[in-house]
Amino acid sequence: MIDLYAAGTSNGMRARIALEECGLPYKFHPIDLAAGQNKTPEFLAMNPNGQIPVIVDHDGPGGKKVTLSQSMAIMVYCAEKSGKFIPTDPAKRPAFSQALMSAASDMAPGLGTIFGIIRSKDPHMPTAEMFQKRWREYLRVWDATFAKQKYAAGDEFTLADLALYAVVARAKGVVPQLVEGLPNVERWAAELAARPAIQRALKF
Repeated sequence: MIDLYAAGTSNGMRARIALEECGLPYKFHPIDLAAGQNKTPEFLAMNPNGQIPVIVDHDGPGGKKVTLSQSMAIMVYCAEKSGKFIPTDPAKRPAFSQALMSAASDMAPGLGTIFGIIRSKDPHMPTAEMFQKRWREYLRVWDATFAKQKYAAGDEFTLADLALYAVVARAKGVVPQLVEGLPNVERWAAELAARPAIQRALKF
């Protein structure tokens, strides 16, 4: 059994989507960030950075307990544990790695920066607009990619799709104008939104 400690952020969504899609049994422990539940001694013992998500796998490799934070690390762990969503064909691995890293290093941090600026007490809107424009350009590239291929890494549904979807879904809920008007992204996102595992995962 895996314990998941998370909230409904894009990072929390990633971890829960991975667990649901990989079919791994888990128990969800909601963390109230506004109440500071991520700063309690008990939580900090699992992740000293005080950030969600965190998983505790009581049946890790060799039967040993594994405690893991960082949403992308959790996603990869789930995929490897279940044997799902990572291409086995070596020829497909480079495109998969590129798509996964784009979701991890371009899309997610960019959205987090936008949220940090617009939610501050005195937001500097020119800076917010600069990061929004940059993020929108990333998404335009994804739209062009989805015009040529069905999924993030090609013709195979992979972990890269799950990682990217969590960010796009979160953006759509908070800054929908950044997602609108991109038909290929919308087609791809609608397909993922219809997946039962993702629907279960997003019920925070």
